[in-house]
Amino acid sequence: MLADVTVDLAELAAREGVDITTDPFALYALLREQGPAHRVRLPVTGDECWLVVGTEHARAALVDERLSGDVRFSARRQESGNISVGVNMLQVDAFQHRRLRGLIAKEFTARRVRGLYPRVRQLTEEFLEAIDTIDATAPTGVVDLVEAFSVPLPLAVICELLGVPRSDRKDFHAWSEEMLKPRGPESAGRAMRSMTEFFVNLIERKKKRDGHDLLSALIRVNEDGDGLSDEELLGMVFLLFVAGHETSASLISNCVLSLLRHPDQLAALRADWSLLDGAIEETLRHSAPVQASAFRFATETLTIGGATIPAGEPVLVSLASAARAPERFADPDRFDIRRPLAESRGHLAFGHGAHHCIGAPLARMEASIAVRALLERYPELRIDPEADAPAEDVVWRPNAMLRGPSRLALRTR
Repeated sequence: MLADVTVDLAELAAREGVDITTDPFALYALLREQGPAHRVRLPVTGDECWLVVGTEHARAALVDERLSGDVRFSARRQESGNISVGVNMLQVDAFQHRRLRGLIAKEFTARRVRGLYPRVRQLTEEFLEAIDTIDATAPTGVVDLVEAFSVPLPLAVICELLGVPRSDRKDFHAWSEEMLKPRGPESAGRAMRSMTEFFVNLIERKKKRDGHDLLSALIRVNEDGDGLSDEELLGMVFLLFVAGHETSASLISNCVLSLLRHPDQLAALRADWSLLDGAIEETLRHSAPVQASAFRFATETLTIGGATIPAGEPVLVSLASAARAPERFADPDRFDIRRPLAESRGHLAFGHGAHHCIGAPLARMEASIAVRALLERYPELRIDPEADAPAEDVVWRPNAMLRGPSRLALRTR
């Protein structure tokens, strides 16, 4: 396989007998054997880009200033459309990124995240009580964990964090569901436009009525007279919303699924809850919710692992491939919650360098609370052998960037 030949990932998977949806890690291993960087055609969308799969090359690429998140460097900008909402930290670099991150970090602090702990516990109990209600009316005790718990819990938490009124959350959830599981490009576009309009109006309302939520704090934030513009506020709120619930939802589902598929690991965790942090980190490594970085664009012609990438070309860094690298992790395909944290935390699930996810502490906290509460409440929790998928126990989302179930049917009793 040559680095300058476009590899159709769907065709490669079919040829090698790899299911790219259920086990993309096998595909990454095939690519790593042939080289650290490849020009590829993505499944589902058919987009062509460069994919960095080599472990150390991935780390280097994430901090390479010649790879920019600014879509204006894209040679295919008109071709792709590159629709975005506002301006956020993923789209800017260097000084502008440091400025935005600094302004956000002033308010999105560890103290604010710790202060959410009691509320996250309370919300978790509310959703588990709702599952109990479903159980009472469903004779089989089957529940879709994604619909009933994994998605609505992080969604409620980010709404609390941003100060979204409870009365508005029904529509919010519907828009979110449409973007997570779109019926088509037009319906997904309508959902995004509705959410954008909602956020614009919410920002205006928050400007007139101060509050204690994060959005109100971001509106107030000011550093030497340099606060966030309306476009920056919109972009940051949208980023916090997407990053604050989609990835957390997949982390919760992936962790529960991995434990249920490894009964010995689940038994060990139930016997010793001090292993919970290890279970969360191992899920982030072994079943990474975020498969790849956001698109970056070469600001000049550069070389990665022998592959020449022309200026303007889009580049994805495979975070999931790096997390299964044999040179960094012992027996990398094995799920092991006892893996030393110093080793398991070598994953790139939250990125690396200046763009490391600012919401990582919140995601870890949500997952820890959710997974423990769920397993304690339902000691007989198990995968439904009659799940609504032929020969499968889980329906995976067909998404090259995010990995998590779109449906996870579990029996609670």
